[in-house]
Amino acid sequence: MSVQLGVIGLGRMGRIVVDRVLDAGHDVVAFDLDAEATAAAAEAGAAPADSVADLYERLSGGDADDDGDADDDGDADDGARIWLMVPAGDAVDATLDELEPHLTGDDVVVDGGNSHFEDSVRRAAATDAAYLDCGTSGGPAGAEHGFSLMVGGPEWAYEELTPVFDAVATGPAGHDRMGAAGSGHYVKMVHNGVEYALMQAYGEGFELLHRGRYDLDLEAVARTWNNGAVIRSWLLELCEEAFREEGDDLGDVADRVEGGSTGTWTVQEALEQEVPVPLIYQALAERFDSRGERFGRRLASRLRYGFGRHEVPRRDE
Repeated sequence: MSVQLGVIGLGRMGRIVVDRVLDAGHDVVAFDLDAEATAAAAEAGAAPADSVADLYERLSGGDADDDGDADDDGDADDGARIWLMVPAGDAVDATLDELEPHLTGDDVVVDGGNSHFEDSVRRAAATDAAYLDCGTSGGPAGAEHGFSLMVGGPEWAYEELTPVFDAVATGPAGHDRMGAAGSGHYVKMVHNGVEYALMQAYGEGFELLHRGRYDLDLEAVARTWNNGAVIRSWLLELCEEAFREEGDDLGDVADRVEGGSTGTWTVQEALEQEVPVPLIYQALAERFDSRGERFGRRLASRLRYGFGRHEVPRRDE
């Protein structure tokens, strides 16, 4: 089934959504506040829109019924399908404010950003459209391999967007509906907490190897571990990449790890639910305490570049 999708927000991740949906044979209407980004998406095959309202009007089935109301049969055959890939927070609310006068109950809006799950619950309750909160993992590497998508919201809306999720994810196994509104971003929040702890564990292990008894080739260690060892993973592949590109001493990578919001949310939720998460908490604390000279934190900083292409602070900055 071919789907027409509107994509708002054409940064790194939004552009990957556009390209993968187009490659799967679907139609895309694209808009970004940056006209150059919209033009670039148009060159790739998307239909450009010059505003949020224009994007909605260009989507097939974007209009309400003749009586001005949305269909109430629940099949959503005539609704607009819109994917938001804008920064979490105020930008999501501002975009929804622009969309709200046009939305009907047959429309589906996907928030693919890193929103807090409670914000997603609030937005789902406030909008007339079916709201899907979509936790997205995979970083820029998703351009080639596809993302892992954790989706919350109405089941019928998830099923309507399944062809799009198949295209954007690694395939049918790369996405699933987690549950009710907020659950997708909730699962992604915990995912990021686990990511913090894994990065911390690799950082500590390689710091011991770096400062330990032997003069080791850490790239070789990472490569060997990643071929059959119990601790093999994509993050370990990125450790190998970091040592290959930066050297065993990580060159001028600074001992400062950016980020922290999703890890903070995970720890706050764990406190509310009275669930102990000491490893995730310690990894978060290490980020906050990244003032001293620690090799493990420098590796964690470089790993963030590997999977998310986040800027790497350097020692001379």
